[in-house]
Amino acid sequence: MMAELVRGQNHPLPQTRLEIRISAGNPIVAGATLGDERGTVHGAEWVAHPASPQLAGIEVPKQAAADHRLAVDLDAMPDHIHRVTVLLALPAGVGGPARFGAMAAPFVAVTGLDGTEIAGYTITDLDSESAVTALELYRRQGAWKVRAVGQGYAGGLAAMLHDQGLAEATDLAARINEAVARGMARSVAQPPPRSEGDGRVRTSAAGVGADPAATTGVGADPAPVQPQTPQQPQGAPATGGPVNYEHPARRTAAPPTPAPTAPPAAPGQPAQPVAGDASGWTMDERLYNQVWGMFEDLARTTAAYRSAVDFAESRMEQELDRVLSDPRTRVGPAADSARADARAKHADLVEQARAALDRDLAQLTAEAEVVEPALPPAYARWDSPVWQAYQVPMEIPMALRVGDLHLPERTDLRIPMLVRLPLERGLWIDAGRSGGFDEGPADSGELRRLAADAAVAIAARLLAVYPAGEIAVHVIDPAGSAAGSFAPLVGSGALAEPPAAGAQGVSSVLAALTRRVDLVQMAVRSGATDALPPDLDTAEQLLIVHDFPHGFDDRAVTQLRYLADEGPAVGVHLMMVADREDARAYGPVLDPLWRSLLRLTPVADDHLADPWVGHAWTYEPSMVPRGSRVLAQVLGEAGRAAKALKAARARPSYGN
Repeated sequence: MMAELVRGQNHPLPQTRLEIRISAGNPIVAGATLGDERGTVHGAEWVAHPASPQLAGIEVPKQAAADHRLAVDLDAMPDHIHRVTVLLALPAGVGGPARFGAMAAPFVAVTGLDGTEIAGYTITDLDSESAVTALELYRRQGAWKVRAVGQGYAGGLAAMLHDQGLAEATDLAARINEAVARGMARSVAQPPPRSEGDGRVRTSAAGVGADPAATTGVGADPAPVQPQTPQQPQGAPATGGPVNYEHPARRTAAPPTPAPTAPPAAPGQPAQPVAGDASGWTMDERLYNQVWGMFEDLARTTAAYRSAVDFAESRMEQELDRVLSDPRTRVGPAADSARADARAKHADLVEQARAALDRDLAQLTAEAEVVEPALPPAYARWDSPVWQAYQVPMEIPMALRVGDLHLPERTDLRIPMLVRLPLERGLWIDAGRSGGFDEGPADSGELRRLAADAAVAIAARLLAVYPAGEIAVHVIDPAGSAAGSFAPLVGSGALAEPPAAGAQGVSSVLAALTRRVDLVQMAVRSGATDALPPDLDTAEQLLIVHDFPHGFDDRAVTQLRYLADEGPAVGVHLMMVADREDARAYGPVLDPLWRSLLRLTPVADDHLADPWVGHAWTYEPSMVPRGSRVLAQVLGEAGRAAKALKAARARPSYGN
């Protein structure tokens, strides 16, 4: 039975191979320090952190996430290490909570490799602290114990590391924050939290052995983590059963139109999925929340499966080690029988885990089959029939589909990737080649063409889902190398002006948009939005920059960085179509620019991570099917609506 610790309380550790599982309501950074008898950390090499996740006897996650798992082998600790301190910190400069007091209390548990719970600790009474010493494992008279600490630091990571005696605490904290920022730049943004009691409870399948409900936040290196317990923060996703499609009781007022409910399920069978059965006041909002629920379910049930497989392999290795460690049982019929038994147990556990995974995947696939046809244009694929009845909308939708996401366990189960509108972050269509492009086009020119086509498809979606006159699109194509890709935008009249070419065109467009950002910022700060110049277009602005940095001088690069940082807050959004290698001459100066943009690829690539467990998700762009006329139809309709609105505004009005 798990011991519930309070601050300062200790508890003996019955084994030395452990997992430390962490659950928080928001992405956090997890790390550990190794200390001597007095707890002093003698150098950066004694700290395990996202930029250096492995030390002797301990491994920590590589990126910030809401759930974490730390692997600990106390027998592998050097003799001079007497204390292992687990550290938690809030990522700096990435837009999340700045203090632990603004989020749910983190929960930390120590478990065995088989999922046996040893001790748990909910870190309460935090306020202005942005870093906290969660707990420590310490050696006392040859045995190891765990102590709940809960010491917070308003000065963040640097103050916490300095308190442990690390001389280079400030430099190391900066390196950790930089590594975390790089990791979070590849993460899909988590949707805003829903209120307690509002919406359905979605659960993931329990696997076998090592608490398969456990999940982790280690970027592209998934591993198991903290299961749901009563001590976890409210709002943390539950685990332990098959995906549940039924609504719990709501504590908030019901939406104006009731959400659809599933028909009663047959005894012993799961409930039938229904499109739009998540929480929300409109069908679009319910579908948005349902898609995100599917995304989270797939992440967690896959993590459960991988956790169970990891446990099965770990147990088999331990059993084989016991056989080989004793010379009397190393050879002979008994040894062969022991090896066979260990492998049979491994196969049985993996088979059970796969059966649980397949059950959940089947339910999610059934849900996807009913949700996909019900999606509105902003969320739908380009081959959806909903586009055949397309009309220019009257309101801006909640989100926009920019592609699909899937995991290797079920590649045909695609989850729509939705980003909130207005765009809170710019987009970067990567025209370069990375490790995930092995099956893509071999020719770099073809890859650049696909990147430009992907940018046009996203821009067309934005134009299609915004009301007429609510968004304007600008294109910078200095060399005119993407004229073919941009032809649908030009021919439909969807562009505010022809694509800008040459250094002069680059300078002109950037100057105009920079002026707009400056004027709107000043008007908002002074509360004088009615004093904006009459010629200023107050609609949302999307700038597509192709073939960066061709045609850009240092001043233009500075303006581009300014637009990326300040533009989204005042309605100016950036979409880059570029190969990062082309801008290598700028060195690290442009690193903040790349990290500020959501990287998308023109072909399938497993570069995105979810905010819960950090799986490496394969992203595929949402492209118009070859030979389809849907793009021309949609852009034509949007262009005609924009022209009609412009003509109506140009007509003189006569008052009474």
